[in-house]
Amino acid sequence: MTRVAFLGTPQAAVPTLQALSAEFEVGLVITQPDKPKGRSGTPQPAPVKEAALGLGVEVAQPGSHDELEAALTDREPFSVAVVVAYGRIIRPEALEFPDAGMLNVHFSLLPRWRGAAPVSRALIEGDTMTGVTIIKLDEGLDTGPVLTAQAVDITTDEDAGQLTDRLARLGARLIVDNLGNYLAGKLVPVPQTGEGASYASKLTKADRLLSTDDEPAAFVNRVRGLSPDPAATLAIDGEPHKIYSAEAFEADVDQGKWEARDGWPVIGLVGGAVRLVSLQAPGRKRVAGDDWLRGRPVRGGSIG
Repeated sequence: MTRVAFLGTPQAAVPTLQALSAEFEVGLVITQPDKPKGRSGTPQPAPVKEAALGLGVEVAQPGSHDELEAALTDREPFSVAVVVAYGRIIRPEALEFPDAGMLNVHFSLLPRWRGAAPVSRALIEGDTMTGVTIIKLDEGLDTGPVLTAQAVDITTDEDAGQLTDRLARLGARLIVDNLGNYLAGKLVPVPQTGEGASYASKLTKADRLLSTDDEPAAFVNRVRGLSPDPAATLAIDGEPHKIYSAEAFEADVDQGKWEARDGWPVIGLVGGAVRLVSLQAPGRKRVAGDDWLRGRPVRGGSIG
């Protein structure tokens, strides 16, 4: 019997866990410790933990590298481990504990966008294609040999949340379709090329800041790459707003200003303008741009 250990944390990892559980014996799920959320600060389980408990699978939440390695070795041996957005660097010592090593389901076409935020970086940079790559983990950062990959086109209206959901479903299917052949020795990983490699660094507060110095395409791409979480931010009349959706708009609005046009808020940028389709004011709920405008006492103002 093939025994699989699964390492993952966010919702994007859940489809793979569910798909593996339907086809193989998942003997252990390893995920990040519960983290405090909300005003109460009450620790909340990650989506993978909730899914694992629903499937009746044992869960471990190591807080250190040593605890992670102990979780893998203190049980009946595993045939292989599958990793999807676990959220912690895995030391080389742990990679060899499963008999066939660790496989990573990565949401990009490696070697493009190695690292923590491949979906967001692809959208921010205006990529028109991405995909899923399954690799065998090695000591490098997403540098391991490739089992399989599948490309997908990025639609022009897709944001990071929507694209991640689509890639998560694709990754679940790819790993289930290929894991048996890999374990049987019929699928041999091919060394990854370094040509065209790029690094998808973790998102920072600075990445979230929108600027009227950008052209419309760059502004919209940043919004898409950060939506719905953590969301891009823009100060409108001195108030920091979260911007969830925007689109290029034909209008003559001074750079650094906003005006009401056709019932929507429109921002003046370098070389053009954008319409704010969905946004959230401080202390308010997310609303469509036309609803936001109806609640404003003025029909224009400044950005910043």
